[in-house]
Amino acid sequence: QVQLAESGGGLVQAGGSLRLSCEASGGTLSTYNLAWFRQAPGKERVFVAGIRKTSSTYYIEAVEGRFTVSRDNAKNTVYLEMNGLKPDDTAVYYCAVTDLALLPSAPRDYTVWGQGTQVNVSS
Repeated sequence: QVQLAESGGGLVQAGGSLRLSCEASGGTLSTYNLAWFRQAPGKERVFVAGIRKTSSTYYIEAVEGRFTVSRDNAKNTVYLEMNGLKPDDTAVYYCAVTDLALLPSAPRDYTVWGQGTQVNVSS
């Protein structure tokens, strides 16, 4: 089964940028639909952005125009480029893949998850 590992989180001031990585092993990322989720303390885990095996990308309104998902097939890695970060972006960010032939927004539809990486955006 494919395994995922996120990295690249950290502390950044509002308006700054971070690039998160989701590295896969034991499987090929381009054969999956993949999503980025985030979870703030005391809140539900929510869909943020995703990329389909066709390379089509999707974003929630809160991050549209600020975040970009991309995939490097040679490195078997998906990236989440985050620009213009806001304090409300503070959360643990997870990547996950689904076996479904679509890109669901519900965490229950994803079968493999990374361990998460913390993003803190200060005012």
